Amino acid sequence: MPIRKTGSTPDGKKEGGQQPPLSAVLEENLEQIRARLGNSPDLVIRHYKSMIHEVQVAAIYINAITDKNLVDTYIEQAMKFEFPGEGVGIPAAPGDIYSYFKTKAVSIGKLKVIRDLNTLLEALLSGDTVLLVDGIAEALSGMTSGGEGRAVSEAATQVSIRGSKEAFTESLGTNIALVRRRIKSPDLRLETMTLGAITRTDISIMYIKGLAREEAVFNLREKLQHIEADSILESGYIEQLLEENKFSPFPTMYNTERPDSVAGNLLEGRIALLVDGTPFVLILPATFFVFMHTVEDYYQRYDVSTLIRLLRVICLVVSLFGPAIFVAALNFHQEMIPTPLLINLASQREGVPFPTFIEALMMECTFEVIREAGIRLPSPIGQTVSIIGGLVLGQAAVQAGIVSPAMVIVVSLTGICSFTTPAFNMALSIRFLRFGIMFTGAFMGLYGIAIAALMLVAHMCSLRSLGVPYMSPLGPFSPGDQKDLFVRSPLHFMKTRPRLTRSKRGRRQPGAGSS
Repeated sequence: MPIRKTGSTPDGKKEGGQQPPLSAVLEENLEQIRARLGNSPDLVIRHYKSMIHEVQVAAIYINAITDKNLVDTYIEQAMKFEFPGEGVGIPAAPGDIYSYFKTKAVSIGKLKVIRDLNTLLEALLSGDTVLLVDGIAEALSGMTSGGEGRAVSEAATQVSIRGSKEAFTESLGTNIALVRRRIKSPDLRLETMTLGAITRTDISIMYIKGLAREEAVFNLREKLQHIEADSILESGYIEQLLEENKFSPFPTMYNTERPDSVAGNLLEGRIALLVDGTPFVLILPATFFVFMHTVEDYYQRYDVSTLIRLLRVICLVVSLFGPAIFVAALNFHQEMIPTPLLINLASQREGVPFPTFIEALMMECTFEVIREAGIRLPSPIGQTVSIIGGLVLGQAAVQAGIVSPAMVIVVSLTGICSFTTPAFNMALSIRFLRFGIMFTGAFMGLYGIAIAALMLVAHMCSLRSLGVPYMSPLGPFSPGDQKDLFVRSPLHFMKTRPRLTRSKRGRRQPGAGSS
């Protein structure tokens, strides 16, 4: 959906302008609320009368987005309060009844006083319940948000091999609780704001005071406050609006749906950005190597984790440069191929009517189509399509003489290697760049591939993620951070946090010697 920048609120009033105040007449307020919400059928208005002076009281909420148990427990019981007897302070006016509500009768968290209609509507549409007293030009709002929602389940896109099976949900409150269960520290800070002139989406910034760099938190807060958009429906909107380099193919924010991954990054001095309505949490600053690591790397032994990390790096290189090197070798550098292998390749391509580059391009595009179809279709059908596309079409293409068997092997190996990249958005970038590098290899050989690789590295070194160099700790080089880069050292050797993301408390193990 497109994002339109705006300088006005949904009701047409200019931002920062005068807000319509609430009326002291209860029925006028109710009529305005009904009119603004278009007499919505899920708007619930319950009328009550005080037991002594017959003062009208109304409780208002949206049926679908409130927790009915909270409404019944806190709001309806508050309507059944008993005033103190004679001589103890019997309320004698609507103002006294309103004060009694505010101080004693309503026992619910996050009680707020509302004085204008726009704030009242925003509270209703956020799932709060609002109390209005006839004769009082104010309202009380209590947090009763809830309704139907997805329960905490296992992550769908980031499979957990070892560790927690919990994943984030679409509820912001639930996601915050999942992180707080893992970090029971008073230094864990939470800041909440609202973005989107129409959607009014709640955004929460989470970091650990003393670990996260204060200037990074300040910069992120400033950038979020300057976002002007009608709608924020997913954390991807925030990611695109905060990107420093809009035209870079590489993601500069890491997203995850696993609470243990967020907790681990918070302990590294990074900042988490939680968006209501999506299970994907943004982590920043994010360097290139963050996308190559997984939380399971720290749950396994260091030797196993190191081998797996090195395997991921090799697979990344193969998925990025594999088809390009194969095409370049066949077109320009046949002397680099052993003679028996070259003879076999030439015999396989004897009946193929297309050049090597066109053959590779056709196979890569076909593989991408099959992969995209397998993702979009339901799971049983998607698996069937993948098997048919990978086996039947590949074998049929070879028998028909359209492609050579060696090209099928290269493209299949490249596709399999691309699945080893832990972060899906980084894998997408590699898939996109593979075509460009393959083009340079087809027309310039290995020299073109080398030039493309140098340009790629130079571009990555120029990127920043919330002020942190994208290629750190390689560029700039940090000797102390190499112990958790390609090689994962034993935990008792990892005594310090990353230098460029931490603030004051750089040690993981207080009292330990320097590393």
